Amino acid sequence: MSSPPQHPTAWARTDVPEGMGIGTLLPEPDGFRLEAGETVFAREERFLTRFTVWTDLAWATTRVHAEVLSAAGTETVTLQAQGGHWSDGKGGELRELVGCLDVDIAATPLTNTLPIRRLGLRPGEHRDIAVVWIDIPSLRIRRVRQRYTRHHAENGLELYTYRDPLHGEYRISVDGDGVVVDYERFVRRWSPDP
Repeated sequence: MSSPPQHPTAWARTDVPEGMGIGTLLPEPDGFRLEAGETVFAREERFLTRFTVWTDLAWATTRVHAEVLSAAGTETVTLQAQGGHWSDGKGGELRELVGCLDVDIAATPLTNTLPIRRLGLRPGEHRDIAVVWIDIPSLRIRRVRQRYTRHHAENGLELYTYRDPLHGEYRISVDGDGVVVDYERFVRRWSPDP
């Protein structure tokens, strides 16, 4: 895979009446930084979220900051990680997250790029991993078991199956940078072309 694109990519949510996300991956001297945000308008919930994820050069998450603006006001969460050991923004250890190298922020397909890049699976291979799941808009944190399976490429896109016990199984297509193009029943990359 090439180095990550430095231009923002936008996605339209397909699981809610109105939702749009935008994000980018930026190289840094000691790793990568993911910057993204999303706005959702649904009957029950309306919110704006913004988040930043930092990784090391091997794509393992080192820090996360997420904030949500909703009818309840603004709420934030900050987590630090080193070698699979996590702490909250105040330095308190989060033992239930030990061993997680990736974070999955529910509002964006961009965090799926992190394990895709980190694992470097070949077609036909799969890997089970534990990730830190941050729910949006609640910002609840939990450990979730996920499986990524890589399939053979089609139409110039790499194909994966993503599975977890909370949400089920989804097909994901990604470009040559590992950035999601289509995430079954969740998002589709926005394109100005008809």
